[in-house]
Amino acid sequence: MGTLRLGDLAPDFKAETSLGTVQFHEWLGDSWGVLFSHPADFTPVCTTELGTVANYYPEFVKRNVKVIALSVDGLESHKEWIKDINETQNTTVNFPIIADENREVAVLYDMIHPNASEKFTVRSVFVIGADKKIKLTLTYPASTGRNFEELLRVIDSLQLTANYSVATPANWKSGEDVVIIPAIPDSDIPTKFPKGHTRVKPYLRLTPQPNL
Repeated sequence: MGTLRLGDLAPDFKAETSLGTVQFHEWLGDSWGVLFSHPADFTPVCTTELGTVANYYPEFVKRNVKVIALSVDGLESHKEWIKDINETQNTTVNFPIIADENREVAVLYDMIHPNASEKFTVRSVFVIGADKKIKLTLTYPASTGRNFEELLRVIDSLQLTANYSVATPANWKSGEDVVIIPAIPDSDIPTKFPKGHTRVKPYLRLTPQPNL
């Protein structure tokens, strides 16, 4: 399996998880998805990450996003680890964790980078659209915990820009002005963006977020 790129169809798979058997595409249905991997169970950084995702779960639901985690350990290990996560992070893990002992999914999604570790998955993140295509990939080293505020920010941008002819500027957060894409001529702006716009440069035109 080669490297997955943005716009590629996310590979389908069947896997055992902490919440039962999952056929990935079927499980996603018409939702967006976040698939993210962890080096191993009972590791400190992963424990904080899974607890954070559980606490942010309503935010993912609000955006029609299903979350699924992966670790190369087995189901029994996952179940014991979830108890620790719930206890130490003061939460309830309510999303599935894939038991990928044979590393099938890890290989399918190129989550094992031999230069980092022969055995453990790196901290990969895949955001998958409702069309089952990969919209974002992120790869963190095992030592750096992920920023889930940033992941939600990116999902907001992806969902907005999928539906409107806009892009989001640096450090953009939902509610702030967005950039009108260069393909839209000035003459079409009043119709497409009735909230008005600011012309900073011929190629840099800002408008209030159109879906609010």
